[in-house]
Amino acid sequence: METMIPRLFTPPKHSFFLFGPRGTGKSTWLRKNMPNAVWIDLLEADEFRSYSARPERLKELLLAINEKKTVVIDEIQKVPALLSVVHSLIERKLGFRFILTGSSSRKLKKTGADLLAGRVIRQELHPFMAVELGRKFALASALKQGLLPLVFSAPDPGAVLRTYASLYVREEVQAEGLVRNIGNFSRFLEAISFSHGALLNTSNVARECEVERKVVESYITILEDLLLAFRVPVFSKKAKRALIKHSKFYYFDAGVYRSMRPCGTLDKPEEIEGAALEGLVAQHLMAWSSYRWGKNKVYFWRTASGSEVDFVVYGEEVFWAIEVKNTSKIRPEDLRSLRSFKSEYPQSSAFLLYRGKERLMKDNVLCIPCDEFLASLDPGKTKLF
Repeated sequence: METMIPRLFTPPKHSFFLFGPRGTGKSTWLRKNMPNAVWIDLLEADEFRSYSARPERLKELLLAINEKKTVVIDEIQKVPALLSVVHSLIERKLGFRFILTGSSSRKLKKTGADLLAGRVIRQELHPFMAVELGRKFALASALKQGLLPLVFSAPDPGAVLRTYASLYVREEVQAEGLVRNIGNFSRFLEAISFSHGALLNTSNVARECEVERKVVESYITILEDLLLAFRVPVFSKKAKRALIKHSKFYYFDAGVYRSMRPCGTLDKPEEIEGAALEGLVAQHLMAWSSYRWGKNKVYFWRTASGSEVDFVVYGEEVFWAIEVKNTSKIRPEDLRSLRSFKSEYPQSSAFLLYRGKERLMKDNVLCIPCDEFLASLDPGKTKLF
């Protein structure tokens, strides 16, 4: 099914990095859209050993090709030394177009990815968006299983989700020696799930994991480098009120969050589903912004007195304030924070996303069913609402 669903990602015409977590379909998309590319797969043991031992072999291979082709190096972080060879070939202007994929930026940051800054654009492939799936999109299943292509196309999505985290812990974290104590890190993955869609308080997470706060901060950086999570900063442009400084934390996919989040008799299902719904909106906004070439950034807004708007999308094209409610009915208090934001930023457009069926206008706030909003969030369209 993954190969049948067209993606909205538009590649640059020149060389670029294509980052994305495992299972977002980077290789699938490239093999479909770049069928004649020279392909170097560093997940293959033979190629990994060959290029690890002699990175300059890449230059020898390409200089022997008469036709100037696109060159795909899959999982470039496995052999970061290849970046110097790629840089050398780009500088010689031989006509090659390089596409360097990666599911982790950690090693690249340490070994000179900046070497290619300005020459190789960074792009990302995200989980499916609702608009990509069309009629195949169902809000209920997206909240439960997420929209990771690897999971979406699996015969047993639940089984794939259950093994996804352990795959990352085993192959990326443990194999690369990123942490000293894999047990502490595994406990951290569960503890940080309670911060999904919430203000990130590293001291509280550290107490839950029984490790130092600096260790938790390093673990969060690892999650971000592995593209498994992201932080949303507070919107503070021309602020007239005192604002909090903490960021909000999200796992990159609602299904991955659900698989990480412990669920017991004391956990309220509506709390877990509410966080999943907010995370599903977050991942869509991040993908939409990314596919719009980063012209807009995603923030949230919270004053020191406690007024909070879940998302603020701000940039060249839009200025949106978005509140997400896991409810089918809209109460007057649900609009309070949006009204407060509008009073400070009258130029903004305010939206309340909810689980109802009708599109309504209340107090200058457009209330939209959440699935309708997500299905309308098309990176190819300039005006959406």
